[in-house]
Amino acid sequence: MKIVADHKIAFLQGVLEPFVEVVYLSGSQIRQKDLRDADALLTRSVTSCNEELLHETKVRFIASATIGDDHIDKDFCRSNQIQWATAKGCNANAVVQYFTSALLSIAELSGIDLKDKVIGIIGAGNIGTKVEKVCRALGMKVLLNDPPRERAEGSKGFSGLKDILEIADIITLHVPLTYSGEDKTFHLVDQTFFNGLQKPVLLLNSSRGAVIDSEALKIAIKEGKISHTVLDVWEGEPGIDTELLELVSVGTPHIAGYSLEGKARATEMIVNSMGKFFNLPVIGWKPDLNITREILQKDCSGLRDQQAIASVVRQAYDVLRDDRVFRENPAAFEQIRGNYSFRKENGNFAIRLIDANPEIIRVLFELGFDMLK
Repeated sequence: MKIVADHKIAFLQGVLEPFVEVVYLSGSQIRQKDLRDADALLTRSVTSCNEELLHETKVRFIASATIGDDHIDKDFCRSNQIQWATAKGCNANAVVQYFTSALLSIAELSGIDLKDKVIGIIGAGNIGTKVEKVCRALGMKVLLNDPPRERAEGSKGFSGLKDILEIADIITLHVPLTYSGEDKTFHLVDQTFFNGLQKPVLLLNSSRGAVIDSEALKIAIKEGKISHTVLDVWEGEPGIDTELLELVSVGTPHIAGYSLEGKARATEMIVNSMGKFFNLPVIGWKPDLNITREILQKDCSGLRDQQAIASVVRQAYDVLRDDRVFRENPAAFEQIRGNYSFRKENGNFAIRLIDANPEIIRVLFELGFDMLK
C-alpha cells in the first residue's frame, strides 16, 4: 500500500511508515503522475484535488489536514468512489486567538472602546460560535448570521444580512467557500454588500479569500465604507494583490489557524480517518506535544480594562508581528506560511496579574487563559 503525503503536514513523518509506503512531496508540486500507483493522498489546501490530478490513479481516499474542503472536487470523488475527509474544527481555537489579537490591536491603536459595539458574525459554525463567546466576554452586542443553521433551528437568535449591514460596527467572516447553491459564499461580500452598509465598519476575514470580491473591497476602503480591514486570506493566494495589502490595517499569509495544538489536532484527525478507512493500526494515535506552560505577568495599575486585556492577549500572540513579517516580503507568501513557527494557544499560558480588577480577570479567563493567584 502506498500513500502520497504533503511534506508540510506537521507531526506526520514516521507515524505511518511501519505499516505502509509513504512518499512525501511538496503539496503545490503533487501531480497526477505521482499518484498513479498511490492508494491515498494526505494533503493540505494548496493541492487541488480535482479530475486533472486524480484521473487514472489508484487513489481511493483523500484526507486533508484543513478545516475547509473547497480544494476537493467532491462531485468527481463521488462519481469515482473516492472517499474524502478533512480536519473540521481542528484549528478553531487558533483562529479565535488570531481574531481576538487583531480585534483588540486595532481597537487599542484606533481608540475604539469595544464595549457595547455591535459585531455581525457571518458564519456560526465551530469558529463563529467561539468568536461569539469572545465578543460577549468583551461586552459586545452580537448578531449571528448563518442561514443553514437558521433553517435547521429556527430564526430565534439569528439575524439577516440586511440587519447586520445596517447595525453592525464590526463584521467578521467565518464561512466555508461555496460556489453555488442557496448558501453560495463566493463573493458574498461584493459591491452590493458594501453599498448596503449604513456606516463605516471594521471588516475581518479569516475564512477564505474568495468570500470577498477584492476589487470591490479596494473601492470600499478608498470610499471610506470600511474603516479598518483585517485579512488573513486572499483571492488568488499565494499570489496576492499588493495594492490591497497596502490598504488593509492587518494583513497576514493565511496563518490564523497555525497553532501548535491546531496542527497536531489536524494530523491526529486525518491519521485516524485513514486508519479507519484502511483498517490500519493507527486508530487512537495522537502526537506527543509535550508543551511547557508559559507564565505571563502583567501589572494592570493605571490601565483601562480593555488596555490591560489587550496587552495580555498580545503577549500570548501578537498578530502585528506577523503583519510586519508579511509586509516585508509579500511575494514570499507560501514560504512564510510553510516555515511558520506554530504558536501556542491561550490555554497554554498562565497569567499572573498585579492590581487587576475582577472584570479583567473574568474576561481573560473567558478568553481561555489559566489565571494564577
